[in-house]
Amino acid sequence: MSAIIEEDGSGYEPVKVLIAMHEGMDTMDVVGPLEVFSQAQHDMKNPESKAFRVIFAGTTEHVVTGQGASFRAHIDFTEAMKRLSEIDVLVIPGGGTEKLLKTKDQPFTIIKAFTELQKKNPARERTLYSVCTGSLFLAELGILSGLAATTHPDYITKMEIICSNAAQRDMADRCDVMEARYVVNNLRFDLGENEEENPYILSRKELKEHKRRKSSAGGPPSPIDERPNGGGRRTSGARKGSISLKMSNMRRESIIKRANLRLGGLRVITASGVTSGIDGALYLVGALVSDDCADEVARKMCHTWKKGVVVDGTDV
Repeated sequence: MSAIIEEDGSGYEPVKVLIAMHEGMDTMDVVGPLEVFSQAQHDMKNPESKAFRVIFAGTTEHVVTGQGASFRAHIDFTEAMKRLSEIDVLVIPGGGTEKLLKTKDQPFTIIKAFTELQKKNPARERTLYSVCTGSLFLAELGILSGLAATTHPDYITKMEIICSNAAQRDMADRCDVMEARYVVNNLRFDLGENEEENPYILSRKELKEHKRRKSSAGGPPSPIDERPNGGGRRTSGARKGSISLKMSNMRRESIIKRANLRLGGLRVITASGVTSGIDGALYLVGALVSDDCADEVARKMCHTWKKGVVVDGTDV
C-alpha cells in the first residue's frame, strides 16, 4: 500500500519502519520509538528531511492496547508480508504476550519471515527491534540463540526459561540474557580502536562495573549516567552513525561481512521495560542517521538518553 512506497520528493530516502501491532500491546512500547523516529531528521533545520517513515501493521484495522488506546493500522499483515522486502526496521512491542506465546499468531509469522529474508538476502541492512516483553517472541522463535538480549526486569527469569527451552528444541546455542537498558547485536558502526571512547556503548566490562557500583553505597556515577546528552560527551574514534545506509547496502565488503554473521548480519536489538524503547530507538537514530541527530531528538523530547550494551562489534 502507499503507506510504504510513497516518497515525499524531498530527495531524502527515509528508513522504512514497520511496527507489528497486536491486541493488548503496551502503548508506550509503540509511542516511545514512534516519537523518536518521527522527530529524527537528516537536517534538523529542514522539516522535509525526515529520516524515518513509520508504518503500522495489524490483524485488524484498529488495534487496542493494554491501556485501552486504539491504534489504526495502515496495512494488514497480509499486505505487510508482501512488502516485507521494502522494510528496513521491524519493531515488535511487548505487552499482552501470554496469549500469543500459546497461539503463535502474528507477529510471530512476520518476525520469522523478516529473519529468514535477511539470511537469504544479506545485501540489505535490516534491523529487528523488540521492546519490553516483545523479546519473548524472539526467544520463543529461537532467533536469539547465540546472541545476547534483555527484556523487562520482571520477565528476566521467564526469558531465560524460554531461551533455554528453545536452545534444547533447536539444538542451538543459548542466549546470553542480561539486565541492561538495551542490547545490540551486529551493530552498524565500528567500535573504534578504544571502546572506552565510544559514546554509544556500555561494554560488558562496564556493565559489571556498573552493577558493582550500584550495590556499593556512595560509589561514583555509573557509566550509563555519566555521559548525559549535550554536555561532556567525549569524542569517539568510531564512525559516527551510518556513512550512508544506501552505501552499506551497495558495498561488497559490507554484504560479505553480513553474510558471515549470525542471521545474515541482521541487527537484533532488544530493549528492556517500557521507556527503554526510547533509548534503543535513539541508538538506531545514531546508527542510521547521525549521533548529532540522536542528541537533538533526545533534547527535544526532554529525555536523558541512557546507553545500553553493544556486543560482538563489527562494521557491517
